[in-house]
Amino acid sequence: MKATQPIEQLSLSMSWVKDFSTGMVRFIGLSEILGVIGLLLPSLLRIKPILTPIAALGLIIVMIAAFVYHILNAEYALLGVNIFLGAIAGFIVWGRYKQIPIQEK
Repeated sequence: MKATQPIEQLSLSMSWVKDFSTGMVRFIGLSEILGVIGLLLPSLLRIKPILTPIAALGLIIVMIAAFVYHILNAEYALLGVNIFLGAIAGFIVWGRYKQIPIQEK
C-alpha cells in the first residue's frame, strides 16, 4: 500500500504518513517490497541464498526506525507490530545464516 496507494487515502489508515514526504513514504513501501522479495527469491531459487538473511537484516533496520518513530510520537499501541515483525526477521537471520543455511545450486 505504501508504494502504490494515493497518499491522501493512505493517510486515513496510517496517520504517520502526514509527517513524511511522498517520496519517503514510497521509499519505505519499496524497501518493504524489496525486503520481502529478498527473503523469498534467493532461498526458493537457490541463487545467492546469502541474500535472504541480508534482506532480513534490512527489514530489521526498517522495523527499528519505525519503532523509534512510534516512541517519539507516543504511539505505543503500534510498537507490538514492529517488535513482532522485527523478531520474525531476526529469526530468519539466525535460521538462514547460522542454523540451517540454504545451499546454492
